[in-house]
Amino acid sequence: MRRGAAALLLAGGIATQGAADEAFTPYAVQGDAIPAPLAGRTGDAARGAALIADRQKSLCVLCHTGPFPEPHLQGDLGPTLAGVGARLTEAQLRLRLIDMKSLNPDSIMPSYHRPSGAERVAAAWRGRPILEAGEIEDLVAYLASLKDER
Repeated sequence: MRRGAAALLLAGGIATQGAADEAFTPYAVQGDAIPAPLAGRTGDAARGAALIADRQKSLCVLCHTGPFPEPHLQGDLGPTLAGVGARLTEAQLRLRLIDMKSLNPDSIMPSYHRPSGAERVAAAWRGRPILEAGEIEDLVAYLASLKDER
């Protein structure tokens, strides 16, 4: 059964085991979205803009183009993020950031906050999210603000 097809509740303590589980915030998937912000947090678009341009932390610009600094350093493996806020809701953006593979198992996009299925990562990252809940919400806030297709 596809995880994105039904409502699921994923929690760090349920999906994985060990002390690192506390780093994962529980979330509920409904269809192709996660309606509730992680831990009830509101994201900050300015922090999200800085994070999306950070080539070492979020890695977004390695694969995506968009209205970000240094366009010559942006990748083209993923779709453009220009206008993504007009195409997807905040809830849809949230699921894609947390676990794109639940929608497309063949996606090369990393799961930024999924508590399991990260076996093919460096040992230092096993059992840890790539991005914390607040960082996910900052990215959601920023991406949702991108309404212009240019």
